[in-house]
Amino acid sequence: MPYPPPSAPALPTRRLLLGSLAACALPALTPARAAEPLRVVVSILPQKQFVERIAGDAAQVEVLVRPGQSPATCDPTPAQLVELGRAQLYFRIGTAFEANWVPRFQSQFPKLRIVDTREGIELAPVRDAHGQPAGSGARDPHIWTSPRLVKRQAQTVRDALISLAPAQRERFEAGYARYAAELDALDAELRQTLAGKTQRRFMVFHPAWGYLARDYGLEMIPIEVEGKEPCPKALAALIEQARALGVRVIFVQRQFSRTAADSVARAIGGEVVELDPLAEDFIGQTRRAAAAIARGMV
Repeated sequence: MPYPPPSAPALPTRRLLLGSLAACALPALTPARAAEPLRVVVSILPQKQFVERIAGDAAQVEVLVRPGQSPATCDPTPAQLVELGRAQLYFRIGTAFEANWVPRFQSQFPKLRIVDTREGIELAPVRDAHGQPAGSGARDPHIWTSPRLVKRQAQTVRDALISLAPAQRERFEAGYARYAAELDALDAELRQTLAGKTQRRFMVFHPAWGYLARDYGLEMIPIEVEGKEPCPKALAALIEQARALGVRVIFVQRQFSRTAADSVARAIGGEVVELDPLAEDFIGQTRRAAAAIARGMV
């Protein structure tokens, strides 16, 4: 689900810092330095696991969106800009802040290789509470919440690492193979966890779980659509919809307000449960999320 529009351009001092950092960016990796850990930057915490499972200690990974921050409004700190100036590889994933910042990274750090992990993935349309595509035609960016899509992203990560450090091809291929096996096992586990439910719908505030729902035959009902909380009339309709469907659990995440979710939960006599799609431990968090969603469905 799209996050709210990217934040306004950074202050002039931040632009000056970007310019000064460009001059001290590290050169691209050469064979003589192949044994040193690759300096890698990612947008969100789940990507850290993707890279580290494949590269191990052959990569040093920095994350731009820290715990508790929203990818909608995050701005890199001066220290993070220093890391980008030193980095050799940046994996973008499609979060809202990237639209504002990636062009600056490309301009100011020309030796930084930027790889888009959306490569090879067809983005699904953003959908409203009735399952209809949003009028804006926006696409759902949350490709890090589905084990099947993460496996595709892991291939992109593996290939980028190999192209940057070909001497370590075997290591990266072995790391990918192990992680792919973990993801396949998680996929099988989720299919079992989410099987056998008559009522296949679940309600969330911020709709981060659309790809997981799609992959396992579920329907996600969002309270927020395209970064907008429901108006009173829409909120009343959501409450009636929840009652009609027998929904008893509303899922929220800590990066966003839970006021509307609390209102729906009170009205239906249900509860609010927190999930974190931005947790670093993708496998563990996805397992917990699937179990919580399964418990919340009839």
